[in-house]
Amino acid sequence: MSGPDGKVCILHADRWLDIDAGVVRSPAVVVVEDGRITAINPETPLPVSAEEIRLGDVTLLPGLMDMELNLLIGGPGGPEGLPSPLHGVQDDPAYRTLRAAVNARTTLEAGFTTVRNLGLMVKTGGYLLDVALQRAIDQGWHVGPRIYPAGHAVTPYGGHLDPTVFQRLAPGVLPLSVAEGIANGVPDVTACVRYQIRHGAKLIKVSASGGVMSHSTAPGAQQYSDAELAAIADEAHRAGVRVAAHAIGDTAIRACIRAGIDCIEHGFLATDETLQMMADHGTFLVSTTYLTDALAVDRIAPELRKKAAEVFPRAKAMLPRAIEAGVRIACGTDAPAIPHGQNAKELCALVERGMTPVQALRAATVVSAELIDAGQELGRLAPGYCADIIAVPGDPTRDISATLDVRFVMKDGQVYTRR
Repeated sequence: MSGPDGKVCILHADRWLDIDAGVVRSPAVVVVEDGRITAINPETPLPVSAEEIRLGDVTLLPGLMDMELNLLIGGPGGPEGLPSPLHGVQDDPAYRTLRAAVNARTTLEAGFTTVRNLGLMVKTGGYLLDVALQRAIDQGWHVGPRIYPAGHAVTPYGGHLDPTVFQRLAPGVLPLSVAEGIANGVPDVTACVRYQIRHGAKLIKVSASGGVMSHSTAPGAQQYSDAELAAIADEAHRAGVRVAAHAIGDTAIRACIRAGIDCIEHGFLATDETLQMMADHGTFLVSTTYLTDALAVDRIAPELRKKAAEVFPRAKAMLPRAIEAGVRIACGTDAPAIPHGQNAKELCALVERGMTPVQALRAATVVSAELIDAGQELGRLAPGYCADIIAVPGDPTRDISATLDVRFVMKDGQVYTRR
């Protein structure tokens, strides 16, 4: 592992992706200084004192981004990446954070240099563990992607992600507070948003509808009133923070759009009219479509398998219509619904659902960067942008599966993987 220390680094490769033009160009000579790209194929002489890295027959891409995952669960110790059904009461905060550190390294080595960590409901004493992990990575204590943490998801009593029903716990076994995301009514949801932001959350996640993995609610059921959703969006936006909503049902999605929520997670049951509403309002969609193929449904409860069998085919049919409608679609996996480190399979699934490879690459770069309001720093290979650069074999604009074979990873000018 080598890092930026004031020296200039020059990457040489056969090709690089111009994401705005949607074409692969040759050759690639990328000059990096102090964690930033300063030139691509410069006409002026290269600095003689620079470190030169010759990567050969690969294509350089901007670092990929996953806009929905949870590093705190899944990964080591669980079959096929799935967490224990009782992780909410079995795993203490220290154990959970150490596991997240392993998942963070795995994710970075897969070529994903930026992620949004969208929290679940767990007992932490109010500590925002993803914020702690983000700080440790930013300070160089540990290897991992750039994290935009959400802290605790905001959910009502009995809602999707309430672990009391999510894990079928008896009353009083796992008492949770507003600090840990349980919030009912406008005053509580406002306080909950303020708490997450106060302690370092960079976005807010709200559980706006039931979910496939919920024991308590139908997948499409709207869980918060219009007034509560509006209060969440208003409080976050006044603090300059965006809101992501877990929303599967059509009615809930529409309520989120009306409330001004920025991003819909999943959106599985959206109608054509609602998809057009999303396109008209500029609402982002993180469709997590690969999990509808890959989730280990044989390992979940029979009633949840039944819901998956009903919802997943409709989810697969929704995404091509969203693409056609012009909805802004960002890449997200919902890992560990699929194992950490297999994030690029989402890009392959986006192409299977109707995107071109270039569109899928944009979903994981420039569109995701826009979603986190970092479009002037992330998502492109261009002068002035952060030196988040990965290398893959072949031409991913022709064969998106090339993103499954990451040969080189640089984040902020520091090399983490080279093979």
